Amino acid sequence: MSGHSKWNNIKRTKEKSDAQRGKIFTKIGREIAVIVKQGGSDPNVNSKLKDVIAKAKQNNMPNDSIERSIKKAAGELSGVNYEAITYEGYGAGGSAVIVECLTDNKNRTAGDVRHAFDKHGGSLGSTGCVNYLFNRKGQIIIEKNSATDVDMVMMDSLDCGADDVVEDDDVIEIYTKPETLNQVKSLMEAKGYALISSEVALLPDNYIDLDNSKLEQFQKMLDALNDLDDVQEVYHNVNNCEE
Repeated sequence: MSGHSKWNNIKRTKEKSDAQRGKIFTKIGREIAVIVKQGGSDPNVNSKLKDVIAKAKQNNMPNDSIERSIKKAAGELSGVNYEAITYEGYGAGGSAVIVECLTDNKNRTAGDVRHAFDKHGGSLGSTGCVNYLFNRKGQIIIEKNSATDVDMVMMDSLDCGADDVVEDDDVIEIYTKPETLNQVKSLMEAKGYALISSEVALLPDNYIDLDNSKLEQFQKMLDALNDLDDVQEVYHNVNNCEE
């Protein structure tokens, strides 16, 4: 789920099978669990929880599932404690990959992630081996249509404190510092903009393109990683993959 194609991920989510959607709900449920334990179960106080609830709704997660995840994390229901762990490595063609996980069994997760890398021409590396190639940024996405005044969106975004604005085929991507994401988001919403998504993501400084054989190999590795319940996000620097 690399930053530059988040919008494509959101569109494809609506077309996923029930089994795939269930995996997405599992991942979001774990994220809710960790965020509630860190900052409480009130989204009006815990801004991270408010953001992940919005993310859950964007992915069509039922309200009762969201509420159940919050109650579990708050101790109202029996739940599991998850630990955040990050892996770094290389995919086909020397591509850089960062895998963020939430797990209740580090040994299992490490084995599963390593297997996905090894099976598809990649290699798991040491901490810091590719992290320097990425920057953590806030990312807001606005849908673009025939009535959208792109220049006005760009001007308003910068006035609200954004660092950069990029026009894509059917969206406008707004980039911020991680710590100013919520402020820019609130100001843009106050100006009447409907946001598709907003989140903090790891974005590469530069992208690479892979030839067809390497791309197919990389795609299989990416699919294998995303299929793991313990994996929350996979960031990479491959420009021409389909996620």
